[in-house]
Amino acid sequence: MNRIGVFGANGRMGLALVEAAHKNNHAELGAAYVRSSSPLLNIAVNQLNSAAPPTVNFSDERNVGNIDVLIDFTLPAGMREHLKTAVAENIPMVIGTTGLNDDDMLALQAAAKHIPIVFARNYSVGVNLLLNLVQTAATKFGDDLDIEIFEAHHRHKIDAPSGTALAIGEAIAAAKGWDHDAVAVFDRSKVETEKSQNEIGYSVLRGGDIVGEHTAYFATSGERLELTHKASSRMTFALGAVRAAGWLKNKPVGLYDMQDVLDLK
Repeated sequence: MNRIGVFGANGRMGLALVEAAHKNNHAELGAAYVRSSSPLLNIAVNQLNSAAPPTVNFSDERNVGNIDVLIDFTLPAGMREHLKTAVAENIPMVIGTTGLNDDDMLALQAAAKHIPIVFARNYSVGVNLLLNLVQTAATKFGDDLDIEIFEAHHRHKIDAPSGTALAIGEAIAAAKGWDHDAVAVFDRSKVETEKSQNEIGYSVLRGGDIVGEHTAYFATSGERLELTHKASSRMTFALGAVRAAGWLKNKPVGLYDMQDVLDLK
């Protein structure tokens, strides 16, 4: 049985991860971590999520032990601290934090030299299949092609475009042999020229309780292909992360992604 420790266990994704660990036949919730200042400290987790075992209380994230794999979907600053804990305790880690900057990525890569880590911007099977499909589409159309990516999320999501949207764009750029940073366009409000075909445009919507929608548009003369993924529940991401945790246990030191977990490479 894979004992899972969840950071940020009182958040929206944290509670979903708690439930996902309970639903997985090969995993169990070993710990649910919150900040040391949290009023939930030492409170039974099943008071917030009835799917949690009654024996698990919210515990201090600084005291990690007796866990096989840690899962972290917290904000970047929290993730940086949790990486230090995971390395110090030699515990593998599954990370779904988005909005990472260059320094965050360097910290993640450095930690992966000491422990095995799965890092993915999206843990759903559908999105990871989409990453493969957009690469196929990008290589099959000719040069007369316009590429756009649209994403929509709930009003509480901070980073924009989403990490998943960027992953889609990066997959397309790699298939086309482009430098993603050089071709990505996030704002056309001051552009006074026609759209270049050697670019990937991004559009973002934030509102309501949208869990997550992503569409890649491939528009050419006479036809348009739209590849869309829609998530209706956070549970799809949580179940994928717990699946990744099971795959990661006993893996060699290194940095992996969900494509590795699903054997899509």
